[in-house]
Amino acid sequence: MDWQTAAMPTFTAPDGNRLAYRVTGEGEPLLCLPGGPTDARYLGDLGGLSAHRRLVLLDPRGTGGSAVPEDTSSYRSDRQVEDVEALRAHLGLPRADLLAHSGGTNTAMQYAARHPHRLRSLALIGPSTRAVGITVTGEARRAVAALRAHEPWFPAASAALDALTAGKPAGFEAVTPFFYGRWDAAARAHHALGRPQNTEAVALFGAGDAFTPGATRAALAAFGSPVVLLTGEFDLNSPPATTREVAALFPAATVTVQPSAGHYPWHDAPSAFTAATAAFLGAGR
Repeated sequence: MDWQTAAMPTFTAPDGNRLAYRVTGEGEPLLCLPGGPTDARYLGDLGGLSAHRRLVLLDPRGTGGSAVPEDTSSYRSDRQVEDVEALRAHLGLPRADLLAHSGGTNTAMQYAARHPHRLRSLALIGPSTRAVGITVTGEARRAVAALRAHEPWFPAASAALDALTAGKPAGFEAVTPFFYGRWDAAARAHHALGRPQNTEAVALFGAGDAFTPGATRAALAAFGSPVVLLTGEFDLNSPPATTREVAALFPAATVTVQPSAGHYPWHDAPSAFTAATAAFLGAGR
């Protein structure tokens, strides 16, 4: 832990593990879960969303300023649900607004299933599908990838994607340009910032029966708070068609597809992301 993470506020999880979070902005708190699992640095201020809300960005256990747990099974997504609940209680919020990105949306959806009355609204950005048992097909990914055929890096990235979807060994880094609306120096720097450092946390996030899709889907069907699912037009991880499948699991969820954005829409077009997300959060109050 360096001096920057040592200065972060902390709280105690139910199992005694010390967890840290980052705070930026003013106004009503918005709990934020990163993907990865990795620390929340790469979320930044979510493209300026901190001008509208006080962002409370959790570092998942074993990442950033949060302690490595003695019980490594607690890296599982379902176990981390209670870390979110402990953060809500620590902040003294009767009900919380929750935003999650990528892999963190699995924990967020499980939280909504387990603690529905503790949520005022739910924003799922570039949502993952593991918690609800929806498969992102190779065809869906290739359809999104085809939109980038004019890009100079496309031939190599497309070949790597074909290999990965066929189950063949391929360097994942080769497909990284697909995750950004523009593959430039800023995107490369952002990608390096968000790269997971705790490989054990990543490996165990979905271990065993961390996900129980049938039970989660049944619970989400009764979830009554406002929900938005926002993904990028170019998001290879969370294709718009698959995101709509996830949205259909909720009674009344809104889907927003951000044009020319990838898996990090607040990075690709901050103003568009902030406008859409702030409007949803304001309407959900």
